[in-house]
Amino acid sequence: MRRVLPLLLTQIFSLIGSRMTGIAVGIHIFQDTGNAAPLLLAAFFAEIPGMVGGTFTGLLADRWDRRYVMILGDAGQALGTLILMISFVSGAFELWHLYAVMLLQGIFATIQAPASTAVITLLVPDNSRDRVNGIREMGFPLAGVIAPTLAGLLYAVVDVAGVMGFDLFTFGVAVLVVGLMHIPRPPQSAEDEALRGNFRRELLGGWHYLTARQHRPLLITVIYISFIFFLINGPLELAIPYILSLTDSESLLEILLAVMNLGALAGAASIAVIGNRARRRMPIILVCYLSLGVLMLLYGVARHPIVLGMALFGVLFPLPLAGALFTSMLQAKTPPDLQGRVFAITGQMFMLMTPFSFLITAALVDHALEPAVHRSGWDLVAPLVGREDGSGMGLLLIVVGVIILITSAAASASPRIRGLDNA
Repeated sequence: MRRVLPLLLTQIFSLIGSRMTGIAVGIHIFQDTGNAAPLLLAAFFAEIPGMVGGTFTGLLADRWDRRYVMILGDAGQALGTLILMISFVSGAFELWHLYAVMLLQGIFATIQAPASTAVITLLVPDNSRDRVNGIREMGFPLAGVIAPTLAGLLYAVVDVAGVMGFDLFTFGVAVLVVGLMHIPRPPQSAEDEALRGNFRRELLGGWHYLTARQHRPLLITVIYISFIFFLINGPLELAIPYILSLTDSESLLEILLAVMNLGALAGAASIAVIGNRARRRMPIILVCYLSLGVLMLLYGVARHPIVLGMALFGVLFPLPLAGALFTSMLQAKTPPDLQGRVFAITGQMFMLMTPFSFLITAALVDHALEPAVHRSGWDLVAPLVGREDGSGMGLLLIVVGVIILITSAAASASPRIRGLDNA
């Protein structure tokens, strides 16, 4: 923990800086244009590299020194922030500058991600990885809690360029810490040796590993978790319109969104502080997703702000906990010199369906469910979700919760998935 903690803390520090830049740029653009579409497009450009380029970046993480790969990832993202800052300071900023920078930063983030996860295996023994991965999972919700406040304070004083300057400082700290660390090279495994000499097989090494007969339960588990992410990504993005429709209060919205972030933070902190006392990971992961299904049901039917807060806290609580445990399981089961490719391909599978989740959710809510609230056929579900604005979104949350419960119950009933720890 003493060796890896500086790395974890500086990476979280850098993430906070990046989230602050995103918020400051979002404020500036929304004030200038009055439209949310440019921000959604920017997020889309940032996700494209992760959806299509994970296989190649995984090979980089396994063939290059992972310390240099992480430095390259941070430096490339810092370059994007610097370009954007110059664009703002010079007064030449145009929206396409933002899209180009988000694409550039997405490329370097995709390069960095598998290497930073695979490094944990080389620095931390298996019995401590659940805690370390829990700390890593704390980064995103912690940034969600801290970044808005800091960005708002800095933006009022130094405008968007000053916030970007702070972001560049956090990148510099992260690069310095990684540069001073000693990260050993992984020993060559028999699995990696069998792939050598054929570039295509080396490039697809992560996929070959997951699809091998003896690893089929692991592949099925990755597909199962990818399906869960597809189910929840779109509906969870409905939080702002859903809460506003039910409460008609911006102050309550801010409180409930903070509670939502605290739920994710608490879930990650639980494994970071307590650790995994049971040592078996897969049963806990399955319980996390079963509880997610139940809590999505509660989220869909809740109407009182206190019950809504409990549901929002609960929905986010199991996700980072399950994520930390599954990362530890992959680290334990995958040879260290293949982990870059395996983490790249699993990350790509987790992200691939996200845009479709957003599109399908938007189409269902705007063109089917919400318009149906005031029609006679809604009488069948009105006792469950009501007839007020937002009821259509509530029904979608309930349906998603039911599908998660059915899927997770089926996964729990499979001895091969349930016993994946010992496979």
